[in-house]
Amino acid sequence: MRQHDFDDFDLFDQQPSRRRTSRRARFDDEPEPTRGGRLTEGERVRLAKLRDDAYTETQLPDGADRWSTWDDAEHGPLPRPDWVVTELAAVDTDLGVLKTGKEADVHLLRRGLPGTDGVLLAAKRYRSDEHKLFHRDAGYLEGRRMRRSREMRAIEHRTSFGRNLIAEQWAVAEFAALSRLWTLGAPVPYPVQRSGTELLLEFLGEDDGTAAPRLAQVRPDPDELKDLWFQATAALELLASEGLAHGDLSAYNLLVHRGRLMVIDLPQVVDVVANPGGVEFLARDVRNLAGWFHGRGLGEHVTNTGELLAELVSAAGLT
Repeated sequence: MRQHDFDDFDLFDQQPSRRRTSRRARFDDEPEPTRGGRLTEGERVRLAKLRDDAYTETQLPDGADRWSTWDDAEHGPLPRPDWVVTELAAVDTDLGVLKTGKEADVHLLRRGLPGTDGVLLAAKRYRSDEHKLFHRDAGYLEGRRMRRSREMRAIEHRTSFGRNLIAEQWAVAEFAALSRLWTLGAPVPYPVQRSGTELLLEFLGEDDGTAAPRLAQVRPDPDELKDLWFQATAALELLASEGLAHGDLSAYNLLVHRGRLMVIDLPQVVDVVANPGGVEFLARDVRNLAGWFHGRGLGEHVTNTGELLAELVSAAGLT
């Protein structure tokens, strides 16, 4: 995303810092206090709500796992689809894991009022302290900035606090990118809400909970293959026109939902103008995507990757 977009979603300036004036003076020979890893503000709020629910409710309706977190979350863009459940009396039921990854797990979640069928959602939950995450984040974070040196030091040294900040920064970045792209009409799932490091997204699949297949899993005939390629290039061109590259595009983070190619997994979306390696990110997306289509029999005379990359660079305003 463009550098100024991250200012609108800054994680660290929500509360002004306060220095306690009545703190007891520390003697020279007194050891410094020790501190463990700290959670981000969003995570503290989310975990406190879960604890409150546990204390006040002995049993949730319909065997649900929690009350709806809608009230405490950042909401998706307007106009909101009519299937989004916004009632605070709704409950969330975790139906199991859809996908696991290095940075996050995706669960199938049902949200609805007690006694109703509700709606299926994909709950993407970023992991932080307990895993060595975001092994490639240095390149993706170029062009993004934070306003407090304390947070930057924590991230650079990969402390427990720093890794939690990285996880929440990725969640904020993905939610912002999805909101922006969905508003533009891009083929992305609707972002329902963000609460801490959890995103609730439109579930791309069937009513029985069967998820849409990844592009890597489908075996299209020649006409379908060509159609999917042109859908993919249209998505790349739309992102480039906004100065963005997916940053990690492959046949594994594209879904084919009822004949339509859908782009997912956007935490590392790259601002190709602010990022010094922006053109290379565009080129890598093109190479990865074209490689899969070539392997399925689509010729270079159709993909014409050199011309496509030149068009993307031009659309991003880099020429």
